[in-house]
Amino acid sequence: MVEVQLLGPVELSVGGNAVEVGPPQRRTVMAALAVDVGRPVAVDVVIERVWGPRAPDGARGAVHAHVARIRRVCEQGAESAREPLCLVRRSGGYLLEARPDQVDVYRFRQLVDQARAAGPAGPERARLLREALGLWRGEPLSGLNGEWAARMREAWRRQHQDAAVGWARAELRHGEPASLIGPLTGLLGEYPLAEPLAEALMRALHETGRSAEALDCYATVRKRLAEELGTDTGSALRQLHQSILRGHRSASAPRPELTAVVRQTEHPAQLPMAVRGFTGRDDELARLAAILASAEGESAAVVISAVSGMAGVGKTALAVHWARRVEHAFPDGQLYVNLRGFDPQGSVMPPTEAVRGFLDALGVRPERVPPGLEAQVGLYRSLLAGRRMMVVLDNARDEEQVRPLLPGAVGCMALVTSRNRLTGLAATEGAHLLAVDPLTPDAARDVLAERLGVDRVAAEPEAVADVVTWCAGLPLALAVVSARAAAHPRQPLRTLAEQLRVAGGRLDALDGGEEASQVRAVFSWSYSALSRPAARLFRLLALHPGPDLDQRAAAALAGLEPDRVRALLAELTGGHLLVEHVPGRYAFHDLLRVYAGELVTAYDDEWERRAALHRMMDHYLHSARAADVLVTPQPNPVEVPAPSPGANAVEPEDYGRAVAWFVAEHPVLLEIVRQPQPGFDGHVWRLVSVLTTFLDRHGYWQALLTAAHSALMAAEREASLAGRAGAHRGLGLALDRLRCPEPAREHYLRALELFAALGSDAGQARTHQHLSRMSAVHWNSELVLEHAYLSLQHYRAAGDRAGQAAALNHIGWRQAHLGDHLRALAHCEQALELARAAGDLAGQAHISDSLGYIHHQLGQYQQAVDHYRQAARRFHATGERHSEVACLLCLGDSHHSAGQPDAADEVWARALALTTELGLPDDDPLRTRLNDRIGQRPLT
Repeated sequence: MVEVQLLGPVELSVGGNAVEVGPPQRRTVMAALAVDVGRPVAVDVVIERVWGPRAPDGARGAVHAHVARIRRVCEQGAESAREPLCLVRRSGGYLLEARPDQVDVYRFRQLVDQARAAGPAGPERARLLREALGLWRGEPLSGLNGEWAARMREAWRRQHQDAAVGWARAELRHGEPASLIGPLTGLLGEYPLAEPLAEALMRALHETGRSAEALDCYATVRKRLAEELGTDTGSALRQLHQSILRGHRSASAPRPELTAVVRQTEHPAQLPMAVRGFTGRDDELARLAAILASAEGESAAVVISAVSGMAGVGKTALAVHWARRVEHAFPDGQLYVNLRGFDPQGSVMPPTEAVRGFLDALGVRPERVPPGLEAQVGLYRSLLAGRRMMVVLDNARDEEQVRPLLPGAVGCMALVTSRNRLTGLAATEGAHLLAVDPLTPDAARDVLAERLGVDRVAAEPEAVADVVTWCAGLPLALAVVSARAAAHPRQPLRTLAEQLRVAGGRLDALDGGEEASQVRAVFSWSYSALSRPAARLFRLLALHPGPDLDQRAAAALAGLEPDRVRALLAELTGGHLLVEHVPGRYAFHDLLRVYAGELVTAYDDEWERRAALHRMMDHYLHSARAADVLVTPQPNPVEVPAPSPGANAVEPEDYGRAVAWFVAEHPVLLEIVRQPQPGFDGHVWRLVSVLTTFLDRHGYWQALLTAAHSALMAAEREASLAGRAGAHRGLGLALDRLRCPEPAREHYLRALELFAALGSDAGQARTHQHLSRMSAVHWNSELVLEHAYLSLQHYRAAGDRAGQAAALNHIGWRQAHLGDHLRALAHCEQALELARAAGDLAGQAHISDSLGYIHHQLGQYQQAVDHYRQAARRFHATGERHSEVACLLCLGDSHHSAGQPDAADEVWARALALTTELGLPDDDPLRTRLNDRIGQRPLT
């Protein structure tokens, strides 16, 4: 048999004898084809894998030459082998024809999947993993350079490490511990930071009476983790260490498999950027450290509320600084959310939005997010169970906003900041309350010394005392003053203090009393130092609804080119009047937003404010419309007026960038809808219309429900039939997804009436499509087809080919499930032609999947295989990975029915591996069905 070996130097093996392929570049071409054995690889893909994005001019010719020489090597090997390799030309590329197990990396994966199917324990699992590990001959793709080879090497090394951990655990259950010490020592040398391997070696040493060496192993690993990662060992390794110290001999007792869980979950790192120049707060930091230390072993999550009498005291800076300091204690990640409890514009974040954001960060797919807050909180807490995570709940308003977001798992910690003293959490949840007061004069001087230098501060003690007084002990004010002083290093601090005194004399007192008045003087003084364009931008930014914005939105508010605004934003962030809290996105502190709001009302007339708002609203509306066009191929029935000059709308280049824009901006869009500005009702309902598809596909159904209600009120104020129709469609869709079919149906039918009155075929087509799908969920076959045919009729009237394709596919799919396979086939074949003509790749994927199902039901298994293969490739290309897995399962079924069990097993194993990449839990229906299939017949 001829085999391709990639798990080491790239070689061909003929009957067990290595055959040299050639120089490194040719070996890279061989590897680039072998990783897709059985599938055509385009020449452009080979070029990218060999040379990367900057290929030389002669790359294509070089590939052809290398392929010709590789083909000769394969042909020579075929003369003495029963199972040869064939390298053939296919349209646009090359295909390596061979069984997957003729490539060692595929054989490795097959063995690992067989071991997984064998269960968590047993000698068979150990044998299969031992055989899989034996395929490794050194570093994968040894001697090959380039980004692609490095990516493959790293991915395969992770799989190797996982297999090694699984083998070690299986062997410990049923093998001889003494025989494992040598191999485990070698593996730990290869992966010195792999705690599961260290744990297995320590168990083997302890079980054979070599406990002292086990403790030495622990000390070595702990030192490596501290030196290289700045972290400590995990809880499992620490518990084993303590068990050995106590002399317990239960080290090889069966334990739950944790490897799959670790691979299947995300490790979020959501903390904001570190606070530059943070100093002081030693007492508060010590108190937090003491609370964390005392919490070890407690049965409940620790909750801390950092409270002060006024804003700007530095609660968020303290929380973020300390959370970053103790990151090592929470190796499973950190969650962060700004709850906007005291937002000047009243936009408090509801718990539903916050917990949904956490589920996104934890890697939960939209289709797996349950409806309703209670179910989402249950899922969130389940995901945190067994993990050590820090959850920072910043700027909370009250206990009710916080409670649903508290983790319930041992080992997790919730750090809450609020202006209110959350005594209810202390009484009910056992929270530790920590009051954060303004800085003392000495601590405030230390902050200035840290930012301006000790010598400069010591040289003018009286001036520093005046500055400290005006800053009222608030870190925010000190940061603003320090930025101004640092920008003028030759200016005496006495001059700055005098400027502060004059600025304070010009200001009326705020409701907060003397301290607030002093801080406002600091803001005024810093604002007065801005250039006129930056000062104008600072004022206009107060019109933005929050929570943050990017450069183009700021440019729209100011009516300037984005490049011009970049320098102004830098001027504002340099003066600490604005924060770039993540790269490219800017936000106000609450106090500064209030101050900017006062200024824009005082210095910019109503016409200027309205013009800025109009540009901003046009910016978001037209950017969202451009993104929506790429997200869904069916044209939106809503007409959008031309943008005003200076709107600076974004035009994403492709589907991925459109989704990325929505992900970044949808919190802003929802704020615009929640806080409708007088005179902009048309923007509100149109914005909801173009936002609906994104919110639906990503599972933000509660947000869609709220937004659609706002859209309906805006449309009624404007007396817009189109707006009311779209809002009713959005309400129906949200209620449909939230499993409220009766009110959903009422809104859908109202939307149909209004779209009919408008003569909007596109609107009626979409709404009938929703009704057809909802009827299918509730098993009403007559209504399914009735609405599907009406949807098709209206899509034809609208001239929408992609919509027609979707409707025809829906009709065909339902007919197939009713047993009318020939009519179903005709409808889906027509749908595929229309989707191709419309360039709708996602539609083609779903239609090919339907055709595969129909041919399978007709007993035409090879045709089913062909369609399922096309569907799987298209799902992969469009990023619909869950649909890809479901399609691969059906592809395997068709292979099996066609009498091709080897091909079926290979496809099922590939699908099962993909479910692991997607993080599907073990009880997911797809994983269960795949495991059942693979269990019917062992892989060969």
